[in-house]
Amino acid sequence: MGNDRRTLKPRSGQMVAYPVLLAVVLGLMFSLRYCSTPPAGTEKVERPSNGDTIDVAITYSPMTLYRYDDTLGGFSYDMLRRAGGEAGLDLKFHPVTSTSKALDGLRRGLYDVVVSGMARITDLDTAFVFTSDVYLDKQMLVQRKTVDGEVRFKNQLDLAGADVLVEGSSPAFWRLRHLSDEIGDSINIQSDFDYTSEQLFIKVAVGEAECAVVNESVARAMASDYPEVDISTDISFTQFQSWICRRGDTIMLKRLNRLIDSFKVSDGYKDLATRYGISALIPAAD
Repeated sequence: MGNDRRTLKPRSGQMVAYPVLLAVVLGLMFSLRYCSTPPAGTEKVERPSNGDTIDVAITYSPMTLYRYDDTLGGFSYDMLRRAGGEAGLDLKFHPVTSTSKALDGLRRGLYDVVVSGMARITDLDTAFVFTSDVYLDKQMLVQRKTVDGEVRFKNQLDLAGADVLVEGSSPAFWRLRHLSDEIGDSINIQSDFDYTSEQLFIKVAVGEAECAVVNESVARAMASDYPEVDISTDISFTQFQSWICRRGDTIMLKRLNRLIDSFKVSDGYKDLATRYGISALIPAAD
């Protein structure tokens, strides 16, 4: 793939076929990088497992779940597997293509927890509740560089009047809404409910979108493969990242919080944070 990605631009006479070709390209690029074949135990869910099994809806991402060749990983996936194994939990993973679809399944009772790149925000749907904090991250703007290596948006103020792509149901939507109020001008927020943040990154890379907002962990994990994309502009301060449960499922929430809080004081948590290059939430000593 390499530098050939730069050639994926529409030429004269190709505009009708381009949207279809783009969808194919995005799917292939994303699947080859992160999910060439679904991991065992990640089949589509049509009904909850019930019993002691915990159904985990998890989005494809370098920070949540990926499969490349024979490698299966992702910070949240590894953390759940390791912590859940130590606690004797029966976990069943269900990969989803967007946070919005995962939350819909959580609302309908198909899943017990949603694992995605979600910042702890006050604008979360009242049907859901955040778990204990898992790690730290922040939101960044991704945009294509010009042939001279310059960028259109040098700071947050430059986003006035801009079209900005975000993953549907993600905290980035609310951050941009608040940012619009802060700068006193409109930002045209375009929510995409079909693609993950990583796929939105690729849409920017191939020129389908001018810019998008994704988590820093995602942006940095992909930036080395896409040198034509700039990720230098912060959109938010560092934020707590958590998983999501149904508000009424207090037993599951307490169960997951105990799991998270216990694992965060272990060497295993520190090892994973170092491996994935994230900001760990190491509790202060008593």
